[in-house]
Amino acid sequence: MILQRPLGNPEEKKGPTGEACLVNLHPPGPDIGRRIPLVNSQYIVGRDSEAGFVVSRSSVSRQHARLFVDDDGDWWVEDLNSTNGTFVNENRITRSQQLSDSDQVRFGDAIYKFLAGSNIESAYHEAIHNMAIQDGMTGIHNKRFFMEFLEREIAVASRHGHPLTLVMFDVDHFKKVNDTHGHLAGDAVLKDLAGRIRPRIRREDLFARYGGEEFACVLPSTALPGGIVFAEHLRTLIEERPCVFDGQAIPFTISLGVTTLHRESGVDPVALIKRADDNLYAAKRSGRNRVIPSLADLIPG
Repeated sequence: MILQRPLGNPEEKKGPTGEACLVNLHPPGPDIGRRIPLVNSQYIVGRDSEAGFVVSRSSVSRQHARLFVDDDGDWWVEDLNSTNGTFVNENRITRSQQLSDSDQVRFGDAIYKFLAGSNIESAYHEAIHNMAIQDGMTGIHNKRFFMEFLEREIAVASRHGHPLTLVMFDVDHFKKVNDTHGHLAGDAVLKDLAGRIRPRIRREDLFARYGGEEFACVLPSTALPGGIVFAEHLRTLIEERPCVFDGQAIPFTISLGVTTLHRESGVDPVALIKRADDNLYAAKRSGRNRVIPSLADLIPG
């Protein structure tokens, strides 16, 4: 799987105003069709988590290639003595090569399409990608993207020995909200919930609608104590004020289950979700509007 994270120093000189981008073509998965804007003047492309443009594929070297823009606003790519090579239109490059609009660039087995800033196809790719990974009602990520992201992060956590926390939660007495105020009011509650929580999500985390009134947050490199604090913050964030719909105040709360993966092998997304869901249902049985963690997941020290 692939993880593109165009980072880089925010104080670095910015690229030209007409924003060029790369569009992910291969491998298949949640990132296919994703548009990655090239906003800085250069990026180191590699598997290393500190690279400016992270491609989390075994075929990609830790520091694989460099993308950079020249004084005329043209983008170039050069290979950094990578193991599996850098290719432009399936020709392996041995020196810096200027990129033209619609060129295909391959790092190992990860393939991208380069689009110049003037190419309107860029917006099309962005729209199609968002439709595939976003929940239409709330605008956050959908279940399909969540499952693929979680699978990828479990693999990363297992490989590096890092913790990974999953928080599952849903709206308490949601059926009663629908029955009392109508389904449009229920939709408004879900949109309000997503709108409050979305700004509190870190760049490396994922917030998704799992289905119906149930939601999920994936917190990479977060141990259970941090996950509990995060979940309690969400609980109070929702409890503190009602949703207002059509002039009516609709109070609502959430119940949350928390579990953490740490130095475990053989755990798949379904098993981890079940652990968090079991805690969510325990929170429901305990009176709702509370956080229930897996205390067995606490790591000493």
